[in-house]
Amino acid sequence: MKILVINAGSSSLKFQLIDMENEEVIAKGICEEIGGISKFKLKVPGREDYKPEVSFPTHAEALKFVLETLVDKTHGVISSVDEIGAVGHRVLHGGEKLSGSVLVTEEVKKIIDECKDLGPLHNPANLKGIVECEKIMKVPQVAVFDTGFHQTMPDYVYMYALPYEYYEKYKIRRYGFHGTSHRYVSARCAELMGKKPEEVNVVTCHLGNGASVSAVKGGKCYDTSMGVTPLEGIMMGTRSGNIDPAIIPYLMRKGELTTADEIDKMLNKKSGMLGVSGISSDNQQIERGSKEGNARCQLVEKMYCHQLTKLVGGYIAAMGGADAIVFTGGIGENNPKYRAAVGEKLAFLGVKIDPEKNNTRGQEIEISTPDSTLKVYVIPTNEELVIARDTRDIVNGLKK
Repeated sequence: MKILVINAGSSSLKFQLIDMENEEVIAKGICEEIGGISKFKLKVPGREDYKPEVSFPTHAEALKFVLETLVDKTHGVISSVDEIGAVGHRVLHGGEKLSGSVLVTEEVKKIIDECKDLGPLHNPANLKGIVECEKIMKVPQVAVFDTGFHQTMPDYVYMYALPYEYYEKYKIRRYGFHGTSHRYVSARCAELMGKKPEEVNVVTCHLGNGASVSAVKGGKCYDTSMGVTPLEGIMMGTRSGNIDPAIIPYLMRKGELTTADEIDKMLNKKSGMLGVSGISSDNQQIERGSKEGNARCQLVEKMYCHQLTKLVGGYIAAMGGADAIVFTGGIGENNPKYRAAVGEKLAFLGVKIDPEKNNTRGQEIEISTPDSTLKVYVIPTNEELVIARDTRDIVNGLKK
């Protein structure tokens, strides 16, 4: 079975076509700037990237072009769209009603729409991707939720110390994100240790422009750093992460912020690495600036390492101990400095990092020493494969 994995953003559409016989990516690509000056890129193993001039007024045109390209005699990889057995969609927020991957139905689409207040930037776009696929392709559609993996958290972990009526009225609670990534790397970590997921406790660190840390206890999420939205937790590329909430009314009284949109923009778009450095949200530029002696870039690195260590150490304590720590995501897979810093701070627990092994970027590798009390791994994430596997399993279940 070949499965098309779709990740529809507000102005983009990422896709992968995966052959589930061997779980190999046949083709992948992206449609960017939908509704603007559009771009398209198709990557096929062994070929040069295909980047034609395009125009995508809407997601419908973008999806139509993706399918036409996949069957194109020159640039395509399949002879007919009929070779695609199902479509798996990444959906940000399923709230409390949708805790696992599901076959898309009218009721499921209604719930995704209802959750748009919890995911205003992503859920409408994700739903649009589903609707457009349904119009063009008469195959099963499956929704896989970023929040799904985290729905095993107990209430004393996911509840906020706010008036309880806000939970009852608006479902304000911790949901967590990057669920497919945390799920994939925690399971892969157990596999590398020669154990089943339920036999290990793992702290998983998904560190990219967006970043979250999770405590995975016996294969299930026990706690995670993101909250109602992907803003909470560690500082990120442009997001503040955890701050004292009283800062907001303080700045409002000073006239710096006046509307909810201004607050949202400041916290989500102007803070984090960008806000502190004043230079960039790109960690590679922060690294370069730090090496060149930029004091604010150096401050970003120190803040990041401190916050990351607090989360990892806190989750180890919350689980009553851990067997492993995993680093993934663009920063987690490619920044030896941050990994080494966490290892040094956790040395009192017996964590030991091998400097030579740690000097690796973007590869699956154990970076702890043989006598380290906790295993430490770098595991490149594969969220699309998780979506494809769930889609295959749900579709196969329909045939029984």
